[in-house]
Amino acid sequence: MGGFFGVVSKRPCATDLFYGIDYHSHLGTKRAGMVTRIGDQFFRSIHDIENTYFRTKFCDELPKFQGNMGIGVISDTDAQPIVVNSHLGKFGIVTVAKINNIDELVQHCLENRQQFTELSSGWTNPTELVALLITQGEDFVDGIKNVYQKIKGSCSMLILTEDGIIAARDFYGRTPIVIGKDDDGYAVAFESHSYINLDYTTVRNVGPGEIVKISADGIEQMLAPQPRKQICSFLWIYYGFPASDYENINVEDMRYRNGCEFGKADDVDADYVSAIPDSGIGMAVGFSNGRRLPYKRGVVKYTPTWSRSFMPVNQSQREHVAKMKLIPNHALLKGKRVVFCDDSIVRGTQLRDNVKMLYDYGADKVNVRISCPPLLYGCPFLNFSASKTELELITRRIIEQLEGDSTKNLEKYCDHNSSEYAAMVEEIRKHLGVDSLKFNTIDILEKAIGLPKCEICTHCFDGSSYGHC
Repeated sequence: MGGFFGVVSKRPCATDLFYGIDYHSHLGTKRAGMVTRIGDQFFRSIHDIENTYFRTKFCDELPKFQGNMGIGVISDTDAQPIVVNSHLGKFGIVTVAKINNIDELVQHCLENRQQFTELSSGWTNPTELVALLITQGEDFVDGIKNVYQKIKGSCSMLILTEDGIIAARDFYGRTPIVIGKDDDGYAVAFESHSYINLDYTTVRNVGPGEIVKISADGIEQMLAPQPRKQICSFLWIYYGFPASDYENINVEDMRYRNGCEFGKADDVDADYVSAIPDSGIGMAVGFSNGRRLPYKRGVVKYTPTWSRSFMPVNQSQREHVAKMKLIPNHALLKGKRVVFCDDSIVRGTQLRDNVKMLYDYGADKVNVRISCPPLLYGCPFLNFSASKTELELITRRIIEQLEGDSTKNLEKYCDHNSSEYAAMVEEIRKHLGVDSLKFNTIDILEKAIGLPKCEICTHCFDGSSYGHC
């Protein structure tokens, strides 16, 4: 995954740019970069942040970032920003993208006598590929439309030009772009909370496929949005920061509504509701109110020295670190029947370890409630943690166990009213070793978000990619 941030102002932008990017740290753990410009001169840095915080890498460099406009990114994939000189002029670019046909597009560029230079990791940098596709156009709008037409997946981007920032949202709006304003100019971001403490106020969202150019004096629409929208529902469920809004719908408010409706529909008997922090908290508070059970913190997250960025690449080590961050409260767990709310189950190994810890510390009964439906499909559109090969998903492993084929009868396993669905959930419950397990439904999820089903992407739950209103 990843998130980007940009500033164009009548005053030096480095400080706002630095803090705005830093507020996207929950979206990426591998690479980060920022670039500013004055005329044709660019000031750029890119750093590895796998075992440190963004701000520790860039704080000492702030004086070098001169100018009144700049862009930056935190990414789980490629090194960015890229700076390009072309017939469109010099420009910097950052992206949040997943390009499934990258090999085909690389060959297309090579056949057009274009070259790739960002190969330090041994493979093509997706952001450089996007930049080359843009330079195939007659102008920036034509070039960005070329990106929309050619890539399979998704791509949102910020482009730093000589006179402003061009913001182009993914054609189907799978990822967000929001614009804030202060007295001296504008900020443009993936997450709207990123500029609140910088005293910007949200003025508009960029629509699906829309292209706008932002200067210190205003916003110019370069291409109108297209009518179909498929914003990722998993942003509200897991990745989104609680204070952020997508499509003017607040993340924490959605999580509360989601849990409240789930709780109203549940009949679990327990002493209290708790959360697997952090992304399970909003849902758990809502569930406790909907089910009319107290909310208590049976598990507490320890964060001072365990940032999300401090996560090893090795999966087994990642699971160990994830466990170390959660501390059970023996006084609240001993002899109690507890409902634990979590955002999702991917492989199931981490939650199984967490659940064992709850029993070890005295919980009498553990009832797990998951804020989204079972993840049955890898995501072809975004680089999410849920976007693993499908056989890594616990649901697919269970289906293979039940059917002898992980792809058999998938439409039935998506239907929460089917016997196949019930059998799958029961096997997951046994794998986790809990007293009861329930997943939320797409109907409740849709109601909590507040957008029609055709405007949210639920592909990872039901395999649907493009809805129609």
